Amino acid sequence: MKLGENAGWKLDRHIPVALVATILLQTGAALTWSGAAAERLTTLETRAARTDELVERTARLEEQSNAMRASLARIEEKLDRAVSGGR
Repeated sequence: MKLGENAGWKLDRHIPVALVATILLQTGAALTWSGAAAERLTTLETRAARTDELVERTARLEEQSNAMRASLARIEEKLDRAVSGGR
């Protein structure tokens, strides 16, 4: 090898069109797939946020239901005392 020669890689101008088309199709498919995956993740994150809100609301409703049951039990006891004491 002489001092002025280029010893690096060389590109050949004879690249098959099928190879270029295949690479372009694979790249397009990869971009489409990644876009669909990103959309699915966004949808799942939105659902997760809604689920968190629903869990919190359900917990509040359960507490309110328990408080109403306790209040109803007190009212029934007072009514029972009033009915039995009035006879």
